[in-house]
Amino acid sequence: MKRRDLLKALAAAPLFSHAGNLLAAPATNAKLLFVFLRGGYDANNLLVPIGSDFYYAARPNIAIPKPGADNGALALNADWALHPALRDSIYPLFNSGQAAFVPFAGTTDLTRSHFETQDTIELGQSLDGRRDFRSGFMNRLAQSLNADKTSRAISFTDQLPLIFQGGAQVPNMALRSLGKSGIDERQSKIIAAMYQNTSLQKPVSEGFVVRDDVMKELSGEMQAANRNAISTKGFALEAQRIAKLMKDKYNIGFVDVGGWDTHVGQGAGTGYLAGRFDELGRGLAAFSQEMGSEWRNTLVVVVSEFGRTFRENGNRGTDHGHGSVFWVLGGGIRGKQVAGEQVAISQPNLFQNRDMPVLNEYRSVLGGLLQRTFSLSTAQLDHVFAGARPTELGVV
Repeated sequence: MKRRDLLKALAAAPLFSHAGNLLAAPATNAKLLFVFLRGGYDANNLLVPIGSDFYYAARPNIAIPKPGADNGALALNADWALHPALRDSIYPLFNSGQAAFVPFAGTTDLTRSHFETQDTIELGQSLDGRRDFRSGFMNRLAQSLNADKTSRAISFTDQLPLIFQGGAQVPNMALRSLGKSGIDERQSKIIAAMYQNTSLQKPVSEGFVVRDDVMKELSGEMQAANRNAISTKGFALEAQRIAKLMKDKYNIGFVDVGGWDTHVGQGAGTGYLAGRFDELGRGLAAFSQEMGSEWRNTLVVVVSEFGRTFRENGNRGTDHGHGSVFWVLGGGIRGKQVAGEQVAISQPNLFQNRDMPVLNEYRSVLGGLLQRTFSLSTAQLDHVFAGARPTELGVV
């Protein structure tokens, strides 16, 4: 094996975090899938403030028409409606009490930088102190639950994200393009032998077990896809694969979805952003269906680093903003509500006369959801989000 090929092979091999009983199910029934929409999605066209004349004046070309119009919004209550692209996916979940939304949510970080704000949320640390880039909040969650032997965490990404950096080693494996492994059995043995009797022997060995386990678990589904048995694509297919693994083997998962930076031509009821919502919604609906009976024990949280400017720009798009909308889904939640602190959608209530304000700070919102979902003690919650006071939304 050439050195160049060896390095590529090592980069592709996941490292596993825990020794022993790799195929055992988690000891707790509660499950969490955290979905990160990278790029800052336009939450104002996701959760449409249909009662606000200011919304329609501020967006003459990209506002979602009111309910009842062609490609009109889907009414949730007297004040809010949902983007029409989610009619067949998230809207039925909302009406059945399995989806809720938290507007005016986000971080108080004001940089409006994709990378800076993504880091802020993934770290989950107070902005008042020095950042520790070796400690993401989902890793700290895994550590807290591991004390009770209840956590099996995995990142469904090409590389381990910042949110999972930390003391608990977590495997990562992207599922969007599964196929034949780049490392055959002979090469796996060579690599494993190279690390024998070293500190990396166990994680390398267990990493190959994870890879083989995932490939074995999904082999039947991949064969069906090759015969065009699965009609969905992109995130919808990936979400089904994630569910196949999470319902039996893992209880904490992370996945990120890109393509949300809509400076130009984002569209309204149809168009670019509508297409992204459609794919995301179908994926989350497919995830809920694939989870089967485990859906009642599952919490899905969808966030983005920030929202977009409330007014459309000269290119019929939106620019980097501030407050956003979090999604909360699950078979056992108290959904069918728009939760959290809110204010009227009007120009005087804009943040810096341009953005939705942040009234529901993300650490408090997530802390409240996680505390309820995993029955975290005060000490465990403080380990995940030090100094944050959990918000009781009445959703979980």
